[in-house]
Amino acid sequence: MEGQIASWAISLITGAVGGNIAGILFANLSLGTIGNTIAGVIGGGVGGQILSAVLGSGASGSVVGNIVGSGVGSIVVMAIAGLIKNAMAKKA
Repeated sequence: MEGQIASWAISLITGAVGGNIAGILFANLSLGTIGNTIAGVIGGGVGGQILSAVLGSGASGSVVGNIVGSGVGSIVVMAIAGLIKNAMAKKA
């Protein structure tokens, strides 16, 4: 149970950081600091779970694998949210 909590914490923290890094790298898709953080946390949690499901329970214990999955998930979710925000702004 403690390992699972630590894994979730790593996923969420990595996601928050990844979302903000993505906001800096993709300034045209940025949602602002709070928006990037929220999108990153969601993407980090989802990315970590997908990696665990795809690679099996043995891979979920890997801290590096968890960080990579969460980081990629956070960037993807932040970019998708930024694209949606930009598309909605163009219609208005």
